[in-house]
Amino acid sequence: MNDKNDKGKKRTARERLAEEREHLKAREKRRRTLLVGAAVVCIMGLAAAVGVLAANAGGDKSDSAGPVIPPKGAVGKGGLAIPVGQQSAKSTLTVWEDFRCPACKQFETTFRPTLHELTGSGQLKTEYHLVTLIDDNAGGSGSLHAANAAACAQEAGKFSPYHDVLYENQPAETEDGYADNATLLRLADKVSGLNTPAFRKCVDDGTHNSWVAKSNDAFQDSTFQGTPTILLNGKNVFGNPSNPLTPQKLKQMVQAADR
Repeated sequence: MNDKNDKGKKRTARERLAEEREHLKAREKRRRTLLVGAAVVCIMGLAAAVGVLAANAGGDKSDSAGPVIPPKGAVGKGGLAIPVGQQSAKSTLTVWEDFRCPACKQFETTFRPTLHELTGSGQLKTEYHLVTLIDDNAGGSGSLHAANAAACAQEAGKFSPYHDVLYENQPAETEDGYADNATLLRLADKVSGLNTPAFRKCVDDGTHNSWVAKSNDAFQDSTFQGTPTILLNGKNVFGNPSNPLTPQKLKQMVQAADR
């Protein structure tokens, strides 16, 4: 019995060893299969990512490629500013802004009556520099398309009213509504005489896209921190929490310079 028991134990051990080897082989085969599958997925994912980046790069390039065409009447270095008001005004307000920027909308909403009063009376001229910070930081192209449309409105002599319409109807920052030229053209109907065939072609062709890109590059190369950046006669007068600018303060400073 003892001999039989020993032989039975040996056979059982051998069988168990063989079974264990088979399990190990199967597990190793599954591991290799998973590794190969994962590698394929990674390669496919990398290829997809490269494809998306290439597509996006191509899209950005097509949006801003082409000759730099300043809108009619643009002033300043490189013709990068759109002027509003009489050039004989003693004070100049320089405004760097982005049509997708909520803080820019807040500035425009708060200061618009004062700016219109001061430019209308000949005490102040405003020079607008249009940038695309929200596009750069959040993605999309609404800043670029809106700025191009505003430059097209400048070509038609309608910059100021269209500029105001764009801020009055600004989409939420997370919604790239101004990337759709149809929206920009529909808003042009709010400005009498603006939505002409020439304006529509200018908007759809992105005539001033490269000019907008050049303006944005100028901002990036500056020491300015964000939008809106507001300078009065070359001095930064906006964004200091300890001495906030108000419409009344702005009016007082402009009137003092006008004496």
